[in-house]
Amino acid sequence: MNIRYMVTTHFSCPDELKLTTFKLDELGGFSKVKRTILLAALLVAALFMLLPGCGNPAIGTLQSITLTAATTGTVEVKGEGGTLQLIAIGNYTSKGTKNLSNNVTYTATPNGTDEIGGALPPTSAANPQTISISPTGLVTAVTPFVCTFYNDGSPTKPVWTLKGSYEIVASFGTVSSQPIYVAVASAAGSFPNDVGACGP
Repeated sequence: MNIRYMVTTHFSCPDELKLTTFKLDELGGFSKVKRTILLAALLVAALFMLLPGCGNPAIGTLQSITLTAATTGTVEVKGEGGTLQLIAIGNYTSKGTKNLSNNVTYTATPNGTDEIGGALPPTSAANPQTISISPTGLVTAVTPFVCTFYNDGSPTKPVWTLKGSYEIVASFGTVSSQPIYVAVASAAGSFPNDVGACGP
């Protein structure tokens, strides 16, 4: 039996998966080789469908990501080693959602200054400064510790103004979330009316 077969696939995950060509030409009856090739291609397609951003018919294609912080108060990291959990929810074409907090990539950009007007340092996974972000979205206050709030009020009636923060975005493939802004209160206030406090 003379069998010719060709399997061509195109994977562009995480945005989508397409099985573009599957062609078998044979001279003779339905062969064992043909069944093996077909099963192998279907298995590969099924495995890629399990990735969060792939076009799984059950959930659709990833359209957007909503990034929030697991807090009901001020979005900040407070105190040395203070933490804040981020939550990234993927929104799909099927109107379904999925928690992608462990699958996205987080980037942080400093904005503004600390309390005394110093620029906030850049931070990255390779060189975390002031804040670090774990692969699961846990933001942690690290050195150098800073206060990004300024007290416009008095020691007894503080009025806290935010002077700086880190703009954080979660991305998966070509899809990125809206930014959220995380304040830092890992150092005590520097001015007399702060009375050692930083932020609300």
